[in-house]
Order: sequence, then structure tokens, then C-alpha cells
Amino acid sequence: MIQIILGDKGSGKTKRLIDLVNESLKNEHGDIIFIDDDKRYMYDLRHEIRFVDASEYPVGHKCTANEMLSFMCGMLSANFDISLIAMDAFVKLVRTPLDAPEMENFFKKLEGLSEAHHCNFLISVSAPANTVPEFVQKYVI
Repeated sequence: MIQIILGDKGSGKTKRLIDLVNESLKNEHGDIIFIDDDKRYMYDLRHEIRFVDASEYPVGHKCTANEMLSFMCGMLSANFDISLIAMDAFVKLVRTPLDAPEMENFFKKLEGLSEAHHCNFLISVSAPANTVPEFVQKYVI
């Protein structure tokens, strides 16, 4: 399952994402990963959640959608127990425009990855709701 928290900058997406991830400890039976573009919110997460600062890796900033997908695939291939991957600052991390054909392909592959590995994805996207394509809208919570 893929879920997207959508909203303008400063609308409380990160707070909602952190709350949902911390709350997910009650329901998720596997490991939980939280990916962000810096360490700013590391201490807002429960200690059981694995925090990943993407800026420490080559995908850090300005990666393509396919590079980010590969990064997440690497996590899943190294740890079969991951049941949730949450990502804050998706638009900052993945510099591919949301309406690009590559992005539609990214979400299709992410959906397949979710089904094949029984892993949920929770992503915050900073964008006005009326500007995101339909293939993104179907994941918005």
C-alpha cells in the first residue's frame, strides 16, 4: 500500500507523517524506516524506528525517481523484515517533476514492490493538491 500526505509547504505534513509513523509501531509487525533529507526530525521518532538521513548517501539530494526506487529496493533486499518505509521531503529528495512520465512509472513500480515484499510506503509530498497528476491523487490520504 502506498499513502501520500499532500499539502503546501508549512501545512503540517511532516508533523502528521511523524505522528503516523510513531503510531504505526502499534500495527506494523516488521521494521520501520524513516527517510528524510536531513537529521532535523530524528529525535521526534520513537527509538524503534530506523532513521535514514538520505543526504549521507549518493541519492541525498537531486536524485531521479529511479535512483530513489533503487535506494529503497536496496533496503528491502538487505532486510526482509521491513514492513513500512516512510519518506519526508519527497519533492526535495526526488527532483523529478511529479507530472513526468518517469514519476508515473516510479509509482507503478513502488506499488509492485509493496505487493511483492508486503511493505507499505508513506510519503509526504509538498505540492498544492490541484497540481498533482491523477496517478498521485489516488494515493492521497
